[in-house]
Amino acid sequence: QIQVVESGGGTVQAGGSLRLSCAASGRTFTLYSMAWSRQAPGKEREDVARIWWSDTTTYADSVKGRFTISRDVGKDTVHLQMNTLKPEDTAVYYCVANAYGGNEFWGQGIQVTVSS
Repeated sequence: QIQVVESGGGTVQAGGSLRLSCAASGRTFTLYSMAWSRQAPGKEREDVARIWWSDTTTYADSVKGRFTISRDVGKDTVHLQMNTLKPEDTAVYYCVANAYGGNEFWGQGIQVTVSS
């Protein structure tokens, strides 16, 4: 089993920045990627950013150039630096850890609110 805990988040004005962090614990040697996903009220869930243990990263078009995902090697922790935030970035952000064997582990989610 793997446990995933998010931190950071909160409320910020449009144009501001926030940094989310996600720490994985447990059988983390089975991990091969981690990601951030978000869901806003009334909208479908959107995969925001992903990082593989090869350090390859991918981003949703809606956040390219504004968000950066990174990881602390050896600490099983990933971060999501969010700059130039927009009201449409308001959502609950979830950290997702992917392990070999098709296992996926989700955090409880953390609220990000961007006021206009």
